[in-house]
Order: sequence, then structure tokens, then C-alpha cells
Amino acid sequence: MPQFLFRNLNLLDPRWSEARGGYEVLVEGDLIKEVSAKPIKAPQAQVIDCGKRTLMPGLIDCHVHVFLVEVNIRNLENVPLTLLTARAADLMKGMIDRGFTTVRDTGGADWGIKTAVESGLIPGPRLFISGRAIGPTGGHSDSRRRTDQGAPCGCCNAMVYCMAIADGADEVRKLVREQMRQGADQVKIMCSGGVASPYDPLDSLQFSEAEIAAATDEAKNFGRYVLAHAYTPEAITRAVNNGVRTIEHGNLIDARSAKLLKAKGGYMIANLVAYFSMKERAAQFGMTRDMLDKNDIVIEGALRSLEICKAAGVKVGYGSDLLGALQVDQSLEFIHRAKVLKPIEIIRQATIVGAEILRQEGKLGIVAPGAYADLIVVDGNPLKKLELFLDQGAHLPAIMKAGKFHKNALT
Repeated sequence: MPQFLFRNLNLLDPRWSEARGGYEVLVEGDLIKEVSAKPIKAPQAQVIDCGKRTLMPGLIDCHVHVFLVEVNIRNLENVPLTLLTARAADLMKGMIDRGFTTVRDTGGADWGIKTAVESGLIPGPRLFISGRAIGPTGGHSDSRRRTDQGAPCGCCNAMVYCMAIADGADEVRKLVREQMRQGADQVKIMCSGGVASPYDPLDSLQFSEAEIAAATDEAKNFGRYVLAHAYTPEAITRAVNNGVRTIEHGNLIDARSAKLLKAKGGYMIANLVAYFSMKERAAQFGMTRDMLDKNDIVIEGALRSLEICKAAGVKVGYGSDLLGALQVDQSLEFIHRAKVLKPIEIIRQATIVGAEILRQEGKLGIVAPGAYADLIVVDGNPLKKLELFLDQGAHLPAIMKAGKFHKNALT
């Protein structure tokens, strides 16, 4: 079983408040075997001299869309699955190049693309998939034009492949079961309007209490959980009161709904970069004025939502939620959050909190014996300079996932 011994490094385990020198880390197979402040004896190991750089866990993005390869998702109408897969492969390589060794896809990615990554056919991060995102007729997952009477075939329309429509508790239950059958790690539902969908107001309430409860009951029966797209306090409250575990976006959250989320042991996954990047560049990729007007509304609450969650004690995961060509901005989320949070807080959101959200505590997001050997080496201390995560991984000379190097410029 191959061994790698990382030496001459500053170790940043996010459970600490700072990086510590003098440590060595031994990797064996796909796991971390030993972490020590003393020299490790491993004569068979390949030694990786880190040159006093920072060694830390691979990053976790809890809200991505590897199959939403267009900024204006309406354009997915004309994307066949063959082209979709090729473009998704390119997006996923970009993610792991940026140091994201794990991502949670929140609608679209299926067991096929996950298997392709796991079997080494495509380079990319660990994928936790939701299958098709489920919403009601006319809601955030309803991609049809007003003149469409039925959903076209999913094999030649990527939007239909990524989104599903259900009305009534029984239909929701059946579709959730279908996502389970298709290997979903978690289930995505829509509980409010959205920016990238054409006809639903942001403050619309999508899915009734009975429909949400059907989804969460079925997911729980299968040992899974439900995440909900929700912006407003009303949508967040309805979702959380009916068993939803994680709130996606949550830009317009208030103190009362944040207190409820905390009381229920839930999480919020914020994604500020999506809104700022859409405001700057989405129009050039075909996003409509109506969508950009809705985007302006949620931008107003973006930074404030982090402050409200911090005050209420709600744990927030790192998310990007970028579409298509904008996904190159994934690491800019660090910079936006730094306007209201400390670097260590943000790094913990992208490691430890992400692992909790994925139910991978002790396996991901830390550097400890028994954890997966998902590691990145950084050209400096990111606690002092978060910009080291920018530039598409240019400042990450080594990236390891499951004990195998995706990139190694240190040898």
C-alpha cells in the first residue's frame, strides 16, 4: 500500500486557531495514518518536502451544480446529455484544481457522473449527489416556457434531466423515492422563488407543509435528509418546521427564523459569490433583466444573513452555487465572506462544517488519523491571506484526494 510522508510544513487543522510548525503527516492508502509533532519513521514512504508551506484539509463546497453548465439555464433546453457530461467534466476538473476535493451537488448530478469520478475516468472532487431537484408546477424547478404544455424528453434537454416537478404529497413522496433509487445522498426541494427561474416571485412559497413533510419523512426513512432552496423567513420557517435539515441561500433570513434553525439543529449554506458574480457578468451570458432584478433583491441581504446566523449560533456551510462559465469564481466566496467573518471562521465553514453537513465528521475537513487523505498544500498561510485560494489553484502546489495526487509540483 503506497505511503506518502509530508514533512517540513505548517499544519493547519481547522480545529485549531492557527497553523502549527514542526508536524509531519503520514498517508497510507486513502487514509491519514499518523499525525505527529515528532519525526515519523516510515522508511518505505515517499517523502514530500513542503518547504515550510501550509498543509491543510481539502476544501468542501456544499452547494454546486456540475450539470448546470449554462449561466442562463434556459439554454440547457438544447444541450444533449453527451455534451452535458463533457462540459461537466471540465467544470469538475476546475473545482479540484482550486483545492475543492469534496462538493455537494444540489440538483442535477446523477450516479453516472459520480461513478465516473469515483472510478477515475474523470478527474474531480468527491461528489455527494441530490439527483433531480424537485419543485412544484410553476416553481423554481419548472423550466417550461409559458407555451409548453408538457415536459420534453430528458435525454436531449438537460434542464428536464436536472429538474423534476411534483404536485401533492403523494407525487413528492414518489419522486423522493425515485431519487433514493437513483443513489441520491440527499434530496433537494424548492421552498421559495428563485433568481434563475423565469416566472416565480422570490417571496412565493413553494410546496405546502404536507408536501415538505412527505419529502423529509421519506428521506429520513431511507437514512438521508432534505435540503431546501429558501430565501425568505416564511419559506425557511415552513421548511424547518417540516423537517428540512439544511437551508440553501437564506439571504433574507431574520433573527426569528435563524433562532428556529438553530433550535432544530439545522444548517444554512450561504453562497454570496453567485449573486455578486451574476450582477457583474451574467447579462453577457444571456441572463434576463427579470432574473437580474430578483438578483438585486437577494444581494441586499447577503452579508447581513451571515451576521444574523452568527448571532443566532447557526452553523453556515461554504457554498458557491455558480452557474456555467461563472464557476471559475468559486473561490471568491472566501473574499466576500471576509467582509464580515474572520479567515479561520470561513476556513472552518469550508472544512469542518462542510463535513458535518455531509455527515462525514472525522473523515473529511480535518487532518487526523483515520480521516480521508484529502489534503492541499498552500504557498503561504491562508489565515493571513485568503487570496491564496484564488487564481484557479495557482498557489496550491499539491492537491491530494483519497491518497492520490491530483497535482504535485513539490517533487
